[in-house]
Formats: sequence, structure tokens, C-alpha cells
Amino acid sequence: MTEIGIVGAGAGAAAAAFAIDAAAPDANVTVFEKSGGLCGRAATRRHGDLTYDYGANYLKSDDERVVELMTETLDDEGLVEITEPVYTFDADGEVSPGRDADEHKWSYRQGLTQIAKRLFGPTDATVHRRTRIETVRRTDGRWELDDAAGETRGPFDVLLLSPPAPQTTELLRDADWESPVRDSLVEAAGDVAYRSVWSAVLQYPFPIDVPYYGLINTDKDHPVGWISREECKAGHVPDGETLLVVQANHEWSVAHYDDDPAANVAALAEHTAAVVGDDRLAEPAWSDHQGWRYALPESGVDRGPIDAARREDLHLLGDWVAGEGRIHAAIANGLDTGERAAHDL
Repeated sequence: MTEIGIVGAGAGAAAAAFAIDAAAPDANVTVFEKSGGLCGRAATRRHGDLTYDYGANYLKSDDERVVELMTETLDDEGLVEITEPVYTFDADGEVSPGRDADEHKWSYRQGLTQIAKRLFGPTDATVHRRTRIETVRRTDGRWELDDAAGETRGPFDVLLLSPPAPQTTELLRDADWESPVRDSLVEAAGDVAYRSVWSAVLQYPFPIDVPYYGLINTDKDHPVGWISREECKAGHVPDGETLLVVQANHEWSVAHYDDDPAANVAALAEHTAAVVGDDRLAEPAWSDHQGWRYALPESGVDRGPIDAARREDLHLLGDWVAGEGRIHAAIANGLDTGERAAHDL
């Protein structure tokens, strides 16, 4: 039986596993995820009656194949559409309509992590959570992996790497793999720049009267880059309450990434109150936070080394390979990569 290993269990990796299962059902797929959750930056938490997507905000309908997959192929029970528009604001905090494209915006009542769960669900893939892969090794034409506990995993006939580019670069740089392809991959992946995002989640026991779901800063000169309302997603927030996800821009996030979280939350709440125009928002009743050091790739990667690695049964995937930091891009790239891996078998 063909053995396929996948490092990472984000949306792209889940899509790859789904595609492999469909195209090569006899292959044995094993997935290693360093965290306890699935779907990477498309992350969901729960607090009491609250459900909130605190990384990626929603899945948008920019790829027809992904739309068909999520709305027709997979179980769409609990899929909810966000109908309120996205407005913009500038460096002075002035809010304007105008970012409401015709695309659909979706989440699930249970949150965006459902994407990976529903992609992995129909497959026979084995997913090992809380398993950090630290070493990649090429031995006798096959791949082996060493995890943080010192256990060797594999060997695998085919290996897929899906972590963000900086983490993939580190794995490849330290890999026990003598090949010129490795050096070109390290250089290519190492050239992919990322934006960091520090996020605050702010809860209030009252509703706010605004016509939009989200606000995006278009001139990139405000400390806050994004504000969105989780109550616009059915099943996420009890009636009469407000839950805001506030994402700082890259410069603010880098400058304050390791600061006291309480101070960061307070600062972002103050900024949010000023932008929304509601002083009550400066004092949330409850809050949460998360820093994403590698949140959004700013550019794609040189495809030459990616394609060359395929000849050695190594595939790299994710939104940074697709060149767009969006869930639909990661899913589409995962489907394509999974099909290529299965075809090469």
C-alpha cells in the first residue's frame, strides 16, 4: 500500500487529503498536526454561548470549484451566510460604504473549523494531533519524519508539507536530504514575506446599531486593520449581545506582539470604540486574544522549485503556494496538490 504523509492539518491539507482519498482510495494517508485543533488559521473557539472565528473571518465565493465542494459535495448542514456588507474606514477612522462585493461570505454555526472536519471526515486519513514534526529525512527514496517526542514516523512514499512558508523553510533547511532541490526550495520559501496580526475578541451584553458586518481599513494607516461582528453569523452570539473580532494591522501587531495582552486588548478596544463611534465599546464585558505571527502571505512563491520537488515525491501546499492569504485559495491549492500527488502514484 502506498503511504502518504501530510505535515499540518489546515484547510489546504484537509483538501489535499480529501482529493487523495477520492483519486487514490487505496493510499494510506497519515496527517501530523502540532496543535490540538484542525483547520489552521481558520480557527474557532467557544466561550459559554459564544462561538467565534478568531483567525480567518469567513469563506468567500471566489473559486467555483471550492463553492461547489462546500455547498454541494460536502454536507452543508449548519453552513450560514453573512448577508450584511463590508464597509471601509480610513486613517482618521471615517467609515464609508463601498467594500460590498457580490461574493458570498460563509461560516458554519459551529465555526470555520468545520471546513477541515468535513473534508477529513469522509476520508480514511489518520490524523495525529499534538504531534510536532521536527526533522524530515530522505532515505532510500522514501521520506521519514521525526517528531518532538523522538518517534520516527513513516516511511512515506509521498510527503506533503503544508505549514506556513517560514516553518516549511525551517523544516527543509534542517532536512536530512542531499539534493539541489532542497536548496532551491529553502530559498524560494524563505523569500515569502508574511504579515503578522494580533487579534482581540470583545464581548458586550448589548447590541450595536450599525448596518455592516465588517469594517476594513483601506489605506493601511490605522492601527486597526479589520473589525467584524460575529453576531452576523447565525448561531454564534445570543440575541441582544455583540461580539467583535478586531485585528490590528501588521505594523501595530509587530510592535506590540509580545506586550501585555490586557494592555493590547484595552488599546484595540479604544480604537474600536472610536472607529465604530460608540464609547461603550472601550470597555468590553469579556475578551479573548490571539497573535498570529504568520497570518497572511504577502506574495506567492517561485513555482520552479515547487514543481521540481514533485519529482522527488515532495509537495508543498497552502495559501502561500497559491499566492493569496484566503481560505478558498488554500482549499483550491490543496485540492490541486492532492490530485497531483495521487496522479504521480
